[in-house]
Amino acid sequence: MDISEINRKTITTEGGFHFGDPNAPVKVVEFINLRCPFCKMWWKTASAVLDEYEKNGKVERIVKHFDKKKPGLDKGNVLHSYLDYGDPERTREDIDYYVDHLDEWGNLSKADIATYAEDKRQSVKQNNSDQSEAVINETEKANVSMVPTVVIGEHIFDENILEDELKQIIEEELLKNG
Repeated sequence: MDISEINRKTITTEGGFHFGDPNAPVKVVEFINLRCPFCKMWWKTASAVLDEYEKNGKVERIVKHFDKKKPGLDKGNVLHSYLDYGDPERTREDIDYYVDHLDEWGNLSKADIATYAEDKRQSVKQNNSDQSEAVINETEKANVSMVPTVVIGEHIFDENILEDELKQIIEEELLKNG
């Protein structure tokens, strides 16, 4: 991923789903799409590292579901419309479930994915169009075009990060901000 074109200054901590302490010194902004296998890789790697920091009040994760109009990824957009901004705890469970079961739902039709969300997670379609539009506008301003795109302080990267590298970035940011 070419991160040189990304305008870091236009990426905010507003919007998206917020997991962890809003007063945490380190903010991790994640642009993901639930249908993206690279986002799955990122989510698994990140959660293995960030969950402990999050539990200790050191990291807040801001997850922004990027509704991509790309064939294949548009299936993730269907699930994004079932995520409940009013219940972030439940949404975190739903994200974990959808990531864990990507191979099960990823090749379904869009109509079947909607049924999948309703049957497997007892989810109800939400009116998330304002949130989706805000994320799309932010990605356009920032020149974010790929998922996942992750921002921690001045660091911008994709799923290709080792757990030790992620820990090092978090620790550097904690020294600066904590």
